[in-house]
Amino acid sequence: MHGVSASDTPMGDLVRRVRLPNDRRTPAAARALVRSVLEEARLDALLNEALLLTTELSTNAVVHANTELDIEVSADRSGLTVTVTDFAPGPVEQLAVGPRNESVDIGEVAERGRGLLLVDHFASRWGTVHEGTGKGVWFRLERQAVPEPTTAVVPAGNVVEAGTPSVGALTALLQINPERQTDEALAEFATDLLSRLARLTGAAGGVVRLDRGDGNGRQLLARHGRAPREDADTIVVPLSVHRPYSGELELDAAPTGYAQPLATIVAERFSLHLENDRLRRIDLRRQTWLTFLAEASELLAQSLDVNLTMALIPQLVVPRLGQWCAVHTTDAWGRLQLAAATHADEGALAQLHETLADPGPDAILARLEEASRLGTQVMFGASTESSRGGKPQIKTAEGFAVPLVARGTRLGTLAVGRHIRHRHDAEEVAVLEDVARRAALAIDNARIHDERHKVARTLQASLLPPALPKVDGVGFAAEYVPTGSEVGGDFYDVVPSGENRWLVVVGDVSGKGVQAATVTGLVRDVIRILVDDGKPMTEILCRVNRTLVQRGGGRYCTLAMASVQQEADGTLVVCLHLAGHDRAVLVRADGKTSFVGEGGTALGLLETIASPDAEVRLGAGDSLIFYTDGVTERRRGRELFGTTRLREAAGPLAGYPADVMAARLRSITINFSVEEPRDDIAILVLRNDLS
Repeated sequence: MHGVSASDTPMGDLVRRVRLPNDRRTPAAARALVRSVLEEARLDALLNEALLLTTELSTNAVVHANTELDIEVSADRSGLTVTVTDFAPGPVEQLAVGPRNESVDIGEVAERGRGLLLVDHFASRWGTVHEGTGKGVWFRLERQAVPEPTTAVVPAGNVVEAGTPSVGALTALLQINPERQTDEALAEFATDLLSRLARLTGAAGGVVRLDRGDGNGRQLLARHGRAPREDADTIVVPLSVHRPYSGELELDAAPTGYAQPLATIVAERFSLHLENDRLRRIDLRRQTWLTFLAEASELLAQSLDVNLTMALIPQLVVPRLGQWCAVHTTDAWGRLQLAAATHADEGALAQLHETLADPGPDAILARLEEASRLGTQVMFGASTESSRGGKPQIKTAEGFAVPLVARGTRLGTLAVGRHIRHRHDAEEVAVLEDVARRAALAIDNARIHDERHKVARTLQASLLPPALPKVDGVGFAAEYVPTGSEVGGDFYDVVPSGENRWLVVVGDVSGKGVQAATVTGLVRDVIRILVDDGKPMTEILCRVNRTLVQRGGGRYCTLAMASVQQEADGTLVVCLHLAGHDRAVLVRADGKTSFVGEGGTALGLLETIASPDAEVRLGAGDSLIFYTDGVTERRRGRELFGTTRLREAAGPLAGYPADVMAARLRSITINFSVEEPRDDIAILVLRNDLS
């Protein structure tokens, strides 16, 4: 309600004006205004007629005009005047001001306008108003003087028939409302209206049929008494509802007297509530679609695998949005290739694949190529009847093809076939387009992730040796587990440094990504060059430290470096330096384990470093295990794998070859937790294989 204005004229008249919105609550608000004026003017005797006519005019305006309403109520000592004005454009039916109609048969004035039947019958006077901004109808109700008791002969033409509806009955018919906005309440409301209408008109029964446009056709919504007979006169009134709703009210009564106009009034009143039901369903459906799109986005975002993402898309679409769904992607030459498809009937999936593979000019594939080429949605196919095994079947190949476009790149098409009994409406097509946009973005993200993953694996592989040396009596074995789509800073290497001499290196550069990989490659190359030049380990460590300080970009490196020399008796003499790295695990042939090495300074942090050495002699069957922090910091909730578990796991592996030891330790580390590793894992085993 926009506002109420009131004034008292010099003659003592009481005037109220109000503007009401185009809303189902408008008739109730109009009645409240009229009631308040009548009480203030002490015109209670006019209450029933005034409320009835106000309800009729305001309801008609809401149903037909679809604009705001201006209502003016004027009262004086002799009566009440109500004017209802709407703002709908268009011509106004020319209705002359007339006196009160005294005819008992309300059908006689039906040509004056369906919405004015009650006004013409009950008002003392009524007419129309025409203004620059709107048009309206007014009526006048006069206060009746109390007649003195006299005896008179009433002409037969003025006798009111016994079947004439009372003002109270008509008012009750127009003022009842459904208790709540549900399907059951709406059906009960329609049944109540039919029951009251049948009592007023003497009809034997009636039905209300409604088609909500959901593919189920026109359904029986309400029924009272017996169903209208096909061979009898009935009254059929279409319901004034917007598409996709349609329906009718049918009354088992002859279209005479009050029956036809009252059925029309009831149909219009029920249509207003059906419109509310339609809007409620639209709102509920939109909320459902928003929930569906949110859930689809969440599921698509969880997958960064290209094949899994494309297989997921049809599962999201069917059966909610169609009978079947197919995802095609474009190859390097722009040709469409089927990536994934699903059908609500699994038995029809093979036939669907055959249909999608048809290369004919009128086939679905041709329409998909058109959608991909034009970048717009395309409708394809038609429903045709076929037979199989002597039984007619419906082959549904009708639907929509929507292009898959992400970041300006055409990735393919999303094709959806319609359900047999339901065509896609505009809202469903809009949802399909939204799903296609989200699916295309998910596919593109998965492709980008896959490409980054391949680049990271390629770069990571370039930082590791292609193979470790094969030496009689000495076993070298390594295991490496990368994580994520970014290259890590873990690395290992075994570099020959002379006859029966090798340099073993296991290191970890801080951080991840391209910068960490650059520093890793720098450290590895500097070490190899210095080893080829025959530099001692202490000088190698100092040179690497100086290089990282100058060119490391603030990154540092922990390093375990060991020189290995094989003596004449087969013993391996190991000189171990630890630059901020974890101590190695020594596994004797009898299964006893211990940590070896002394901690030194990590490289790249300080100008000068301290790197004490430790000598270890490996006899036959002895092993030395090097590892990175990806092993010891493997998490299971708040619990770490730790060095103690590593040492305990290494003991039982004594006597196994180096490659078996490395593989077992890798498996034990990975199986410690169900979570994906958060850091790269590198394990290198040096073993004296002398038997």
